[in-house]
Amino acid sequence: MTGRPRDARIDDAVLTAAAELLAEVGYADLTVAAIADRAGTSRPAVYRRWPSKAHLVHEATFRDAATAGAPRTGSFADDLHELVRRTAELLTTPLARIAVPGLIAEAATDPVIHRRLLERFSAGGWRGLDDTLAAAVESGELDGGVDTLVMLEMVIGAALAATLTRGPDGLTPEWVGTTARILLNGVRPAGAGTAG
Repeated sequence: MTGRPRDARIDDAVLTAAAELLAEVGYADLTVAAIADRAGTSRPAVYRRWPSKAHLVHEATFRDAATAGAPRTGSFADDLHELVRRTAELLTTPLARIAVPGLIAEAATDPVIHRRLLERFSAGGWRGLDDTLAAAVESGELDGGVDTLVMLEMVIGAALAATLTRGPDGLTPEWVGTTARILLNGVRPAGAGTAG
């Protein structure tokens, strides 16, 4: 016999409270008790839904994330540009700026949150990306040896590194365009041969 279904109103109230408090006090000072109080529920009710603060913050931060589906414009160059743009947008929202450093630190010791972050920023998190790449290979726009996960690692890695070196405001449209162009064409001049 299964228990009562989860009350979506409590889920929504907790996620909203977590997002508000994260913005107010930051990741380090955020507590499940404070979230529960703000949401008008109990700590046990929160822990029945999320096993830790990190899991709750992850869901609250990326609640309306732009990874619902891979871009499909009909042009791989445009798809890649849009993928870079969405990734930059995802990692530089006000909540992500606060949450991501704490989540990365938590992921180092919590294998479950580590797996959730990997799922968020993996080909699985960008549903349809494999199909987008397959279509680009079929049309001759993409080399068949390109690995989806490696490409995503390059996009996400570039965005994370840029937030560290430039600050979140440094991921400008110009940065997106330059990064997408380098990912698409590499760093060699157009028409340059390959090294032997």
